[in-house]
Order: sequence, then C-alpha cells, then structure tokens
Amino acid sequence: MIVLFIYIALFAVAYIAYRAWDRSQEHKHDFASLKTVTFGDESAVSPNRFASIVSIVVLFAIWGAFTGSVITPLHVPGPFVGDSSFEYTARNTAGETDDATVAIRVYRVGEEVPLPGVSETADGFAVDDAIKIGAWRSSLSRPYENDIGGNEDGYSIIAINGQPIAPGETVPFADGEVTMTSKGSLSIRPETGWQMEPIWLPAPEAVVYRLGEIATEGYKNFSLWEHLGYSLGRVIAGFLLGSIIGIPLGYAMGLSNWFRGWFDPIVEFMRPVPPLALIPLIIIWFGIGEEGKVILLFLAALWIMTIAARAGVSGVRISKVHAAYSLGASKSQILRHVIVPNSLPEIFTGARVAMGVCWGTVVAAELVAADRGAGMMIVNASKFQLTDIVILGIILIGIIGYGIDILMRMAEKWLVPWKGRG
Repeated sequence: MIVLFIYIALFAVAYIAYRAWDRSQEHKHDFASLKTVTFGDESAVSPNRFASIVSIVVLFAIWGAFTGSVITPLHVPGPFVGDSSFEYTARNTAGETDDATVAIRVYRVGEEVPLPGVSETADGFAVDDAIKIGAWRSSLSRPYENDIGGNEDGYSIIAINGQPIAPGETVPFADGEVTMTSKGSLSIRPETGWQMEPIWLPAPEAVVYRLGEIATEGYKNFSLWEHLGYSLGRVIAGFLLGSIIGIPLGYAMGLSNWFRGWFDPIVEFMRPVPPLALIPLIIIWFGIGEEGKVILLFLAALWIMTIAARAGVSGVRISKVHAAYSLGASKSQILRHVIVPNSLPEIFTGARVAMGVCWGTVVAAELVAADRGAGMMIVNASKFQLTDIVILGIILIGIIGYGIDILMRMAEKWLVPWKGRG
C-alpha cells in the first residue's frame, strides 16, 4: 500500500512540475494547438514523451528504493543488520529469579559470520546465550536448554527486558521483537524494515546481471535467443492460424444471416472461456508436443479475430454501400473495395488485442511440458525461487510484446491511412 501512495505522490509532483514549466514556455502554433475544443477530441491527444520517460524513471526508482539497489541514492529503511541483545528473566522451581542476556548477531543471508561472544561465567542459574539470525529471518532461543535446571518442572521465562511475558505474547526490544511460544521457547524476529528480501524482489542490477549470464551461458541447455525465438514462433503461428480462420469467419457472420445464426452461439460461448481452462483438454486431444501449444494460442486468437472482423463489417457506413451499388458495383466489388477497406481498422485493433492475449497465454502454453521458451524459463525458475529469472522473463515478454504492438501500429498507419477520415 505504501508503494501505491509513493507512486501517486511522485506522479502528482511530476505533473505539477511539468505544468509549471510548460506554462513558462513559448508554445508553437500547430494544428492541435489551434483547436478551440480539445477535451474529448482523441486526435488532439498524443503521448507526452517527457511523461513517459519520467514514468519509467519513477518505476525504476521505486524498485531500487525498496530493494536497496545501487542505482538509486535514496532507499527506504532496510532490515536491521549487526549486533543486538535483550535480557530475559527466568524463574526456577524454587521460585528464585535470575537474569541472563541473549546476544544476537543479524547477518545478510549468504555471509559467514561467527556467533557473538557471551560471558562464560554465571552467578546464578540463568546462563547467557548467543544466536545468529539471517536478515528478514527469525530464529528460536531455548533458554530452558541452556539454563541450570531449565528442564525441571516449574521453570519459566517471566519477563523480557523487565516487561512481563507469557506464552503467545510479544515484547519488543531495541532492534526487533520476541514472542514466547506455547512451549516456552523465544521466537526472535529482528526488525525487517520496508525493503523487500531479494528472494521476493531482487534489485534491478541483479536482474541485469542475470540477463548477461543467461545471454552468454544460456539456460537449461538453450540460449536466451532460442528461448525467446521459440516463444515468438509459437505466438506468431497461433496468431496467424487464428487470423486466417477468424477473419473470413467474421466476414461471413457479418454478411450472412445463416452464418451469423449458425456460428454466433459458438463464438459467444467460447469468447469468455479463458485459454487456461482449455489446457487439460488440449493435452488429452493433442498431447504435449508443439502441436498442442500452437493450438492453444490459435484458440486464444481465433474468437478475438472473428469478433473484430464481424464488428468491422457491421461498422461500414451503409451510405458507402448504397453509393457503390448506384455506380453499378457487384457484390464482389463491394466486398473488395468497400467492406474490406472500411473494416481493416477494426481488424487491426482486434489483431493488437489478440497478439496481446497470445503473449499472455504463451506462459500457459509452455506449461505443457515445454523444454524451451520464455514461459518455460519463468515456470522452471519459479520452482527454485529464482525470482530474478522470473522477473527477467516477464520483462523480456513485455518488451517483445510492446515491440510487436508498435510494429502493428506502424503497419496499420501504412496499410490503413484512411482510418479516422470517414
């Protein structure tokens, strides 16, 4: 929740700062600036590249701040690392009380550190103890195993740093907290701070290091480019198959009552079914080879492309069709010169959506016994809690998907220059 508040605050600060700077500049007079009405006019809105750059910088800054990264100078409070201690008070079977100290050394996981030193002489039955704990971790101290007479009936811990404690209760100390278990052990949890443990969220430089490692050495006997290439090949194959069948089917549904009545129940029934739900059936019908993965992606794209083509036909202005008929055009000419050109904008929009869904499904497709692919990397790494590889795979899938979307927008601008011009 605190990350969301920080993000909103940085967004507001950046927006206010940009607006203040923008007002102080001399504006150029172009087509958009001369419009009298811009609110609600999509053609007057274009991405602010400065905002895009700041958005990316803010995301990486927050990521670095909450992981202790070297790429950001400011960090949120991290976990306590170092030496600390607390004192406990024990009562023996005779009703006598005595104090002892538990010395704690908190270290970063992966480091080798010795136990902290403790006094080896004890005046009473309570004996000082030492324990080492990894950052973000907790550990148990069992004074009854260390103290003289600790295993006798009537022995108990009654206070931590002078504050009474009982089983199930928690008492804070300088650098953490102590909870007494039902068996009388002391569960020690040092202060964790706000930073994320690397196993949950690694720092950006750790992901970059892993990228270099996999790019040079590969992962699971295949290079990074082979993993990405296989995922891209599966997505393109499934998308093309879905388009080849879905677009003509959509045209038929948009032009024929019979086709519309016959296929509409099937399309509308399958459209909301998530591709993940089809995996067991795909395995039963097509096995665990490449065929099953491509078919799953084909089904993910098919219904979207069908509905996009049908919507494209439905959106053609009837006045254009009447004009073509009045000029003596045949049905095939109307299809080629009126319906197809005017439906292409809807089809391209559907294609962008379908490609995004296919990229979102590729991880599920590669769950089906894949030995290579970006999704396979993510799934395999998650089993061993290699979070840096999981994040790397997600970033690469996002970058490639974004790149494909940009290429499709460029193709749309080149192939459908009349979009939005009536």
